[in-house]
Amino acid sequence: MDDAAGPAVRAPRIWHAGLMTRTAWLVGFVLVFAGLPMLADKWVYDHFYRANLYDQDWARFLRVLGFLPTWIIAALAMWLELREGDRDRAKRRAWYLALAPTAAGLGAEILKLLLRRERPEANGGLYGFRLWSDQTFSTAGLAFPSSHTMVAFGAATALARLYPRANWVWYALATGCGVTRVLSRAHFLSDAMRGALMGWCIGWGVFFVFRKRGGM
Repeated sequence: MDDAAGPAVRAPRIWHAGLMTRTAWLVGFVLVFAGLPMLADKWVYDHFYRANLYDQDWARFLRVLGFLPTWIIAALAMWLELREGDRDRAKRRAWYLALAPTAAGLGAEILKLLLRRERPEANGGLYGFRLWSDQTFSTAGLAFPSSHTMVAFGAATALARLYPRANWVWYALATGCGVTRVLSRAHFLSDAMRGALMGWCIGWGVFFVFRKRGGM
């Protein structure tokens, strides 16, 4: 897969490494994105908060990056722009940009239902878990992981594969989305960090599926 004038995109070298190396990286990712943030959740909740954050234009913009319809519209626009050239390639790239954040968002909702951790403000910055008998199939008020962050990172990963020269732009924007979710106290730090990791993984997973079926 390549962009308009760039080289083919390759999978990270780590995925071609030996089993021990891959295991070490996996453990490191789990610690950085799951274990350590949980130790800092209460401290971040107490010290990093901005009231009425989403009254600011920049914060609303970053939050919208985690809103799934944003990427459905972007995928449609991509298809409309590219279809006059290679129609099959245009369709594959548009589907990839649509499906990566969609899969990430769906995964986030399923995990919320299973893990059932409530939003930070529900318990004053302490962990609280909803009983299975209480709103069994509703994710309203559940926070782990952050679905906005997962959607944003699923989309950022897709864009980084489609337009690799600008990959840092996509990931920076997705990170900003996660930061606003923490600053607004809608999520713990670990909600956003875990969402970022899983959104990235899902984005790559969808990429491998498309590459196996014919590339981009």
